[in-house]
Amino acid sequence: MKKFHGTGVAIVTPFNADGSVDYDGLKNLINHLINGKVEYLVSLGTTGEASTLNKDEKKKIWEFTAEINNGRIPLVAGIGSNNTAAVVAEIKNFQANGYDAILSASPYYNKPTQEGIYQHYKAISEASDLPVFLYNVPGRTASNVSAETTCRLANDCKNIIGTKDASANFEQFNQILRDKPEDFMLISGDDAAALPLIAMGATGVISVIGNGLPQEFSEMIRYCLAGDFKTAATLHLRLIEITRLVFAEGNPSGVKAILKYLGICGDGVRLPLMSVTKELEQQIIKEIEKLSA
Repeated sequence: MKKFHGTGVAIVTPFNADGSVDYDGLKNLINHLINGKVEYLVSLGTTGEASTLNKDEKKKIWEFTAEINNGRIPLVAGIGSNNTAAVVAEIKNFQANGYDAILSASPYYNKPTQEGIYQHYKAISEASDLPVFLYNVPGRTASNVSAETTCRLANDCKNIIGTKDASANFEQFNQILRDKPEDFMLISGDDAAALPLIAMGATGVISVIGNGLPQEFSEMIRYCLAGDFKTAATLHLRLIEITRLVFAEGNPSGVKAILKYLGICGDGVRLPLMSVTKELEQQIIKEIEKLSA
């Protein structure tokens, strides 16, 4: 699974002014990311606003993404739900052509016990013909996938190959890295935490800022993986302010402002999200211009 080492990007879903999916913008974005040398793409993760898309839209986006990618880099499909039966059915019906793995966020809102989380992912593992990544993002789901549950799943379900963890809990990261199977991947779910996590033993990141700055961010991650943390730290520190600005009014509104400025796609989002304020947009543009200079 070395193909998932490095920078994955959770790609945004571009929208037209009328709210429909902008497939020209999506094509531009996919090529922008591949040309920026990222290692793989994640289609319809949280950053892709999957919760606001209907089944037909999601199916078409997955198929279109695989068509435009055309096997150039690995693809991961984001398929999750707080209804275990529904996500199992969606995975069984998923047309996997062109895809290499599934990323599934921990159930949101229900606040299940650790045993409930374990059984949820076990059912996903049994339903999936593709390798599965866990996704722990307590800030959105209101529950944490503990280190014990993560390692239990890693040991019991052989097609669960890694976890994207956005908990910001370094004590938990330490436990996972100590107790996981050797080939099980810990992946940073937080752009700002990627460098220290890789220094500890993580295999990379699934990034948001990589949508707008794929070359700069993936280069930093490659220096980390090569053990050149002095060079990586210089690049990391240059990206701190733009990363802060991108998340200041929510995701993916901030990174879509970068993509609009770069002419790749528009900055439209679907309600209940909103585009960034003009004030923040100008701050983002100013910082991008500074980085470019």
